Amino acid sequence: MSTTHEPALQPGAGTITATTYLPSGLETSLWGRLPCEADAPVLTVEPGTQLTVDTLSHEGILEDQGRDPERFFTGHGATEVLTDAIELARSDYPRTFGVDGPHVVSRPIAVAGARVGDLLAITVDETLPRVPYGVISNRHGRGALPDTYPLDGDPVFSAFATVSEDGAYGLLPRRPGEEPSVRFELAPFLGIMGVAVPGDERPHSVPPGPHGGNIDIRLLTTGSTLYLPVQVDGALAYVGDPHFAQGDGEVSLTAMEASLRATITLDVVPREDALARFGELAGPLAETSELLVPTGLDEDLDEAVRQCVRAAIALISARFSMDERLAYAYLSAATDFRISQVVDVVKGVHATIRKSDFA
Repeated sequence: MSTTHEPALQPGAGTITATTYLPSGLETSLWGRLPCEADAPVLTVEPGTQLTVDTLSHEGILEDQGRDPERFFTGHGATEVLTDAIELARSDYPRTFGVDGPHVVSRPIAVAGARVGDLLAITVDETLPRVPYGVISNRHGRGALPDTYPLDGDPVFSAFATVSEDGAYGLLPRRPGEEPSVRFELAPFLGIMGVAVPGDERPHSVPPGPHGGNIDIRLLTTGSTLYLPVQVDGALAYVGDPHFAQGDGEVSLTAMEASLRATITLDVVPREDALARFGELAGPLAETSELLVPTGLDEDLDEAVRQCVRAAIALISARFSMDERLAYAYLSAATDFRISQVVDVVKGVHATIRKSDFA
């Protein structure tokens, strides 16, 4: 199906909101691994700096899709393909399919003055679709139903999704080859936001952890902030894994994966301030205009839930000076615990605590 939307946001072209701009490319991206302490920053910024970052979806560039995004996407009717996707796929980037992860992330961005014990705050100011299409994949016996899908022994099933003319909805057909007739709301966000880990070994891009990474929390749309415990001086922040939409759970393996131009602000919350506002954080914490969103991460979903409940109790106790027994009772009566994703080896759970309840 051909598209008639605005031109694709190729590197350096179109709207670039922030003065500081980081394009996606061979010199500015990592593929399949996340930054570690030994990685040199591609940029160094002051706390409070806003920057625009081009992010690139891994869907359409992977080996099981031919590692030829131009052929893959034009074969589905796309009229424009991102040049940075073509460049990366055709390069000899040192990555091993099936060993390294699939995700493309920015090389690390150092934030001056960030120290271990502080929190790095990543606020999402704007997300602009770079193309009017995306891909939802299930592959290689992964996802929530690995013994059932993909069907018929196919290693991968990639559903090509388009964007409605008004940009508000994703569109899918009811059966392969038909015109799209199913629509769902779009809510773009970055699936990967993180800080570097100590040492000289880059983490795999798939499992999330205390460093953040592939947390896939769909609430992290425009206006939200993710707080991460700084693990190395300078924080060495990174972003990637752009989505146009995702349901909680992300059950088939991916959601609507599609490239975004994201404008973010990087800031530092000093340790004393962080403790007063949030208590002692062991992992990622999100905040929206309405919600505080503590997380739990573990390969065992039950343990991820327990971690999230403990984090929520500690957060309420620190932020609102509430007795922990009453905080536990409040959570049971008033807070939803949602499954962020079940497909990234380490399962994710997040709680949605309404700030207005404590006004």
